[in-house]
Amino acid sequence: MKYIVFTFTFFIGFITMLKNVYIVNTKKSNLPDFEIFTSQNQAIILYDIKGSSLDSISAYLLAEDIYQVTNYKPKVITKIKEAKGNVIVIGSIKSKLIGNFLNQKELSSSFKNQWESYLYKTISNPNKKIKKALVISGTNARGVAYGVFNISKKIGVNPWYWWADVPVKQSKELILKQLDFYSKSPSVKYRGIFLNDEDWGLQPWAAKTIEPETGDIGPKTYSKIFELLLRLNANTIWPAMHPSTKAFFYYPNNAKIAEAYQIVIGTSHAEPMLCNNVDEWNKQAFGDFNYVTNKTNVINYWENRVKNAKNLNAIYTMGMRGVHDSGMEGVKNNYEAVQLLDGIISDQRTLLKKHINPKVETIPQAFTVYKEVLDLYKAGLKVPDDITLVWTDDNYGYIRALSNIEEQKRSGGSGVYYHASYWGRPHDYLWLDTTNPHLIREEMMKAYNLNNRTIWILNVGDIKPAEYSTQLFLDIAYDAEKFQNSKYTTSHQQQFFDDIFGKAFSKNITKIKETYYQLAFERKPEFMGWSQTEPTTQIFNTQYNPFSNNDEITQRINAYETIEKEVNSIENELPNTLKSAFMQLVSYPVKGASNMNKKFLYRDKALAYAKQGRKSASIYKNLSNEAFLNIEHLTENYNQLSNGKWNGIMDMKPRRLPVYENPTIEFPESHSKELVGVSIEDTLKTLQGLNCLPTYYVGDSKSYFIDVYLKNSESGTWQIKQHPNWIKTSKISGVLNTSEALEERIYISIDWDSWIKTGKPSTETLIIQTNSEEIPIQIHISNSYKNITQNSFVEKNGYAILYANQYSQIKNKENLSWQEISGLGHSKSVMQSSPLHASSSTNHENAPVLEYEIYTETITNKANITLVAIPTHPLTTDGELKVAVQWNDEPIQIVNFKTEGRSSEWKENVLSNKAIKQIHVPIKNTGKQNLIIYMIDAGVLLDYFVLNTSGKKTLPYKLPNETKL
Repeated sequence: MKYIVFTFTFFIGFITMLKNVYIVNTKKSNLPDFEIFTSQNQAIILYDIKGSSLDSISAYLLAEDIYQVTNYKPKVITKIKEAKGNVIVIGSIKSKLIGNFLNQKELSSSFKNQWESYLYKTISNPNKKIKKALVISGTNARGVAYGVFNISKKIGVNPWYWWADVPVKQSKELILKQLDFYSKSPSVKYRGIFLNDEDWGLQPWAAKTIEPETGDIGPKTYSKIFELLLRLNANTIWPAMHPSTKAFFYYPNNAKIAEAYQIVIGTSHAEPMLCNNVDEWNKQAFGDFNYVTNKTNVINYWENRVKNAKNLNAIYTMGMRGVHDSGMEGVKNNYEAVQLLDGIISDQRTLLKKHINPKVETIPQAFTVYKEVLDLYKAGLKVPDDITLVWTDDNYGYIRALSNIEEQKRSGGSGVYYHASYWGRPHDYLWLDTTNPHLIREEMMKAYNLNNRTIWILNVGDIKPAEYSTQLFLDIAYDAEKFQNSKYTTSHQQQFFDDIFGKAFSKNITKIKETYYQLAFERKPEFMGWSQTEPTTQIFNTQYNPFSNNDEITQRINAYETIEKEVNSIENELPNTLKSAFMQLVSYPVKGASNMNKKFLYRDKALAYAKQGRKSASIYKNLSNEAFLNIEHLTENYNQLSNGKWNGIMDMKPRRLPVYENPTIEFPESHSKELVGVSIEDTLKTLQGLNCLPTYYVGDSKSYFIDVYLKNSESGTWQIKQHPNWIKTSKISGVLNTSEALEERIYISIDWDSWIKTGKPSTETLIIQTNSEEIPIQIHISNSYKNITQNSFVEKNGYAILYANQYSQIKNKENLSWQEISGLGHSKSVMQSSPLHASSSTNHENAPVLEYEIYTETITNKANITLVAIPTHPLTTDGELKVAVQWNDEPIQIVNFKTEGRSSEWKENVLSNKAIKQIHVPIKNTGKQNLIIYMIDAGVLLDYFVLNTSGKKTLPYKLPNETKL
């Protein structure tokens, strides 16, 4: 027996399984039962035939959902006189049908006027024939649907049951046990998705699999998409619009299906007046898409669409750009563009007045401030107050600007168009869903808290594999207040996987995906070729260093292999019914990302090792090629899932960019006279002319590596000659050969107790003897910090690494502060200058302060501090991203993380998710140094800092561990 309990906190109790019987334990044991299916009671569904077509759709889908759970399909009726027994009643609160069950006077006027809200109410004996009624009613048709589908979710039908093959949780009996419930209004008015760059997934899949008769994305596909949107409490679509796809209005039933599902139709930033220029603007017939030279034809083109779509729920995109994501034609500069756009918007509104409503301000309209349009807006374009300003991210997850205090007063409000998938420069990411959930939460809550709440649209590409990003984005849009605490992001993700795979697996899956997203935040799989596009370049070596920072390449490969093994372990334990969903949501993205990384990282190792003459270089070349073949195999398996249901949905090479190909790896054969080679971590370090490992610091457990490898023989030997017992080695000798071990890595660390007993020597020399030579390697010990408190930040080997949340002091003010955002950043916890609505602080004495103490052992005039922030943009169009930085008693320096347009700096920022600024800092004495950071502008997100005394110009790409004593 399954009990589902709804209360004002939405859900009480916990579910336990016993012999396929689900029970909710609750203190509210006196809640009324509503039996949907038991041996004594089988409910029927009654909906309002005079209501919206969506009432009918919801009723029949609910009946199907109940059938999937119980194998009992309720009868669906429309006449109250036929209703008897237990009845689920569906309809608008304004309908005559619902009036038979609810007293309108008992409903508050505030609830009745809420946007897209719903209620649940259980009523005993509403008439002589009906024993119990479960009323699901809404303030509009979509409110009703949300009420229906949220019950479906609670009885075991996941919103992704079709789109991710999530199995329905079945039960022998189904009983609801609930209190009355009234939902609140959604946080954002229009919430939805943009189908985009569908050329390699959604469109070919629809043509092959779900809709071969259309050979395209048509009404069958859209009906499934619209159902998903409603199950996710969403309401808006920007239809697919690439050249591979016919325009939405090409198939008349597309609009009819949208109307039936009550989905609001909008169009992207490049498609004014619901027109798909790529498919619908016929240049040969109409001429240039140029308002200066061809105004009449452009106006006629728009007017025909407005006339034909006037009865649709729609948001009209206003303004004009080029045919497809390009600048407007016919203007020479921003001044001309602003003047022309002003007239265009006026003419477009005249069409809306003429054909839809003379009160044009009541018609939903949007002006998307995208790419060059932002420059026009900054240049003085005046957008009518009732038009919603839709701000955009920079295509890589960082919102370019949001409404300032005055813009927040606009009657049309504002919103955000955001990307989880993108085609364009500096590089596409169309393959895997890798945008970090903590970044999505931070940026969208920033929009919400600055009152940008009218329209939120997520570019989901092909929908798959962006399932979780879609869920997260739409859940924030529906109930943003849950996400005010940044830590809720992880809880949300775990709940997503719990709903699908159950508590036995959800915690581990969440940990896997958190690591997956964090590794991609460091560098997306699509960016691992270090290439760019528009124009497209060939691949380059990565910036991961195999010889220093504890071998960055091996660390990254190991991190991916760890989560791959965990995925395999779960995959082996999962029941067969969950394996398709697991492949789609977890296994394919994790293994795909892992193998894309291995493809390039093993390539780098092969090339780097070949330069050293290592015979092992060929092994890494083969591993790189193997990784490419693994991706091919994984993709073939994905497209065969669920008996071919997803045939064509996954393409491992969207746009056929160089990064997706099997990289060429060529290197000459080694002809070295040496038999065995030796490589030392951080090889560039030397002391007194000798090979030298990085310095060891007293008390530090750090180890460093030495590699020994075959160069030009079938076998060889090595050994570490006699060394003091305070030097610990992972191995002291070995044999190298071509069949078993072409190379070995030896880790060297210090036994500090033995070191003390030996008299605390500052140096020692190891001798590695090979077949042909003896190689001395010097060990150096630093005792620079013997009088310093444990856990202090110190300079080690020319670097001090500090994470921004590890301050020694924080001095916040009454209305201004530095706030920690958990989960975000390379350090996984960043400091934000707050509150977001604060004005810039010009008086450092009254500004919030972060203070850091660093102990150094180097005196130099050539040191620098690198400050790394999250590469966000200023909060408003006229904003900045400044902080004031003071080193010791040196003059304060102003640092601004703001970037301009699509500059080279911005490109590097978004590819690495780092905004990097550097200042010169003199170190006049050893010992304690002070770093002080004052808030100037709100919204700055500080991640970590690097003090560099080494003289090296490049920093480690991977964030090292903090350098603590």
